[in-house]
Amino acid sequence: MKSAYELAMERLEKNNPSEKAISDADKARLAEIEALYRSKIAEREVFLGGLLARAKADGAYSEIAELEEQLSREVRKLRDQCEEEKEVVRAGKH
Repeated sequence: MKSAYELAMERLEKNNPSEKAISDADKARLAEIEALYRSKIAEREVFLGGLLARAKADGAYSEIAELEEQLSREVRKLRDQCEEEKEVVRAGKH
């Protein structure tokens, strides 16, 4: 006996057959991309976090705001790049 979830997924598949299942190779590639960008984000957080700590210790408030904005901007950019690369894999254009 199938659960309500399984039945709903079957109906969804019938209504939208154009969506394909992701292969194991694509899943592995998606995991690699995710890990790569997680490490890039961590690298920027460590680097800019050190600069932020130094600016806070020095009382350089304008520099603190600038560094926080830079960190936010760079993390957002890296997350967007990650999603773009993952979409290429999902679309099968890799």
